[in-house]
Amino acid sequence: QVHLVESGGGLVQPGGSLRLSCTASGDISREAMVWHRQTPGSQREWIALITHSGNTNYKDSVKGRFTISRDNAKNTVFLQMSSVKSEDTAVYYCNTITQTSPWGQGTQVTVSP
Repeated sequence: QVHLVESGGGLVQPGGSLRLSCTASGDISREAMVWHRQTPGSQREWIALITHSGNTNYKDSVKGRFTISRDNAKNTVFLQMSSVKSEDTAVYYCNTITQTSPWGQGTQVTVSP
């Protein structure tokens, strides 16, 4: 079972940038990976997906601002966040597309002046 650890969150001003990382304890090169986010009182929602071959897809709310990428040699998936907005404030998680890994603790992103 692969375990996932998210990192890179923090406080960022509106319009700023942040890069999140998701590091797996094992080989995820054959897995499609998904970034999700969750705010208090809301369900976790997917926001970005990358296939094993590098094809990507984004939720409309982040399209054009966020970029998902991966480094299979390092078993790591990234989320580059740009032009962030207050509504991007959330805890960010990653998982395989089939959610076969246990959910990590996530990384908190807070967008505030």
